[in-house]
Amino acid sequence: MLTEQRHEIILRLLEEKKSITVTELKELLDASESTVRRDITALDKAGKLTKVFGGAVALNHKVTAYEPTVAQKSELNKEEKKKIAKYAASLILPDDFVYLDAGTTTGLMLEYLEGTQASFVTNAVSHAQTLAKMGIRVYLIGGELKSSTEAVVGSQAMQMIQMYHFTKGFFGTNGIAKREGFTTPDANEAIVKSTAMKQCKDVYVLADTTKFGQVSSVTFGEFADGCILTEEIPEEYRESRNILKV
Repeated sequence: MLTEQRHEIILRLLEEKKSITVTELKELLDASESTVRRDITALDKAGKLTKVFGGAVALNHKVTAYEPTVAQKSELNKEEKKKIAKYAASLILPDDFVYLDAGTTTGLMLEYLEGTQASFVTNAVSHAQTLAKMGIRVYLIGGELKSSTEAVVGSQAMQMIQMYHFTKGFFGTNGIAKREGFTTPDANEAIVKSTAMKQCKDVYVLADTTKFGQVSSVTFGEFADGCILTEEIPEEYRESRNILKV
């Protein structure tokens, strides 16, 4: 197959799927891995796609490994996040045993939990401190503290989470895409999120509209793994049954 033909096929696939891996292209093009990687590099340099680790994504499908700090994220889309957080908090019943993920939107839920009889487990130090001051029963996961997001991560955190069985879990995410699912820039944080999701009967992912179509480095859950709570549903996601407009 000629180079031009391979390039045309790659771009057509990206237009349909938004992202594709080197492994997939090897099979589809019946080409070697080195050939596929050269094609991706050439198209990236030509400004026709974005080269990422293990494959490529369409130009309008943003991928990032950047992790904003808690302070930076707390001021982004704050009103939308507060509306989502208020609705999420309303889902918690007195006898619930809740996993509360680290993050600014999950943190905003705390404003609406006064007087709750539910119990909580969290990997966010700030969440735990606030809940304890409110007189709410809370268990803080132990492990390595990540400075940028103030989340506890690592193998010790995973082992502790696996001991619990939650009625509900509320999670933040850096990106949402149908193919890549829920993503975050940090592999250690992704593993903790993924572990916690598996221990929850009901999973809720809190996301403002800017998270749709964004892809970070590491997937921690498939798109269908949780109910997405958001204020506005982008057009291309409106047929998805697991998205709830608050």
